[in-house]
Amino acid sequence: MDYKYINQLLERYWRGETTLEEEDILRAFFSQENIPAELRRYKPLFSYEATEAKRDVLGDEFDEKLFAAIAERKPVKARVITMTQRFKPLLKAAAMVAILLTLGNAMQVPFSKSNEDPISNYDGYYKPELDNGTNVAIGDSSMVDTLQQSMATPDAPATMPVLK
Repeated sequence: MDYKYINQLLERYWRGETTLEEEDILRAFFSQENIPAELRRYKPLFSYEATEAKRDVLGDEFDEKLFAAIAERKPVKARVITMTQRFKPLLKAAAMVAILLTLGNAMQVPFSKSNEDPISNYDGYYKPELDNGTNVAIGDSSMVDTLQQSMATPDAPATMPVLK
């Protein structure tokens, strides 16, 4: 048997030029049992509608459930967002930046260019080349200032009036 017409319909089907009636002819042809071997590979393509229609899982009860869910629709309430909730991510980001800057500055101190300890090298005189921003309190200067203000000499003990 010659299947020229079916082959022509298949060629037009692949180009998208078939009408609905011609596609129905192809479906009817591929729903038969006796199909030539060269056309058997197209059978699942045209017979899927017949098998899929039997496995329809949505029924009337689906529509009833859907319409019931739509009918009992609950109103949606808007949430109130306070200013603190709005600015919380911004404050978190600012805190992280502050922490990173603080840690960055703290990490620079151990890596400063002078590895000398300014306190152990102190010999009583100010040396600008050793000053790297640290302040060292000189204990002698406070004692001298106190003695100058109090008219007392360091050798003579101060006398305190005794009350009886």
